[in-house]
Amino acid sequence: MRIGLFFGSFNPIHTGHLIIAGYMAGHTALDQVWLVVSPHNPLKEKSDLINTYDRLEMVRIATENAKNIKVSDIELRLPQPSYTIDTLTHLHEKYPEHQFVLIMGSDNLNSLKKWKNYEIILRDYSIYVYPRPGFTETELAKHPAVTMTQTPLMELSATFIRKAIREKKNVQFFVPDAVIDFIESKNLYG
Repeated sequence: MRIGLFFGSFNPIHTGHLIIAGYMAGHTALDQVWLVVSPHNPLKEKSDLINTYDRLEMVRIATENAKNIKVSDIELRLPQPSYTIDTLTHLHEKYPEHQFVLIMGSDNLNSLKKWKNYEIILRDYSIYVYPRPGFTETELAKHPAVTMTQTPLMELSATFIRKAIREKKNVQFFVPDAVIDFIESKNLYG
């Protein structure tokens, strides 16, 4: 099976994430998309992150009826900080029958050279890239491992969602209703 790995903190998961995952699962050569909840991206600040298990539960809630979209907690069981190459290596060893493809935004493609062992990622894995506002293609867009997709451009961000929740603004339609209920029940981001 050809599985796309969409890594993220999902802090919280929102409609933009789901549209990207849905596009990748339904409009590319992928059989499934796994949303990989990352405990901590080594290139990002950790201070804004809520509990990893709450983020994992929100992703589960948001995708429980999704076709060909699964949730992965693999990075919660690996050493921290989590590096994509280590997760890819682990998954390849655990599921040798699957072919794993990285899903990332054009912003991450632009910073890929900062990633641990990025050359091995480009050598051994395919990368499907979705557009991000304000990020133009770099020379890596032409790399044979990279496929630039026609995923709808999403300007929605988890930062916007967290700020809106803190300011007690309506986030309906930006976040699935069941996830909003979970956030409110646990008083997250307030």
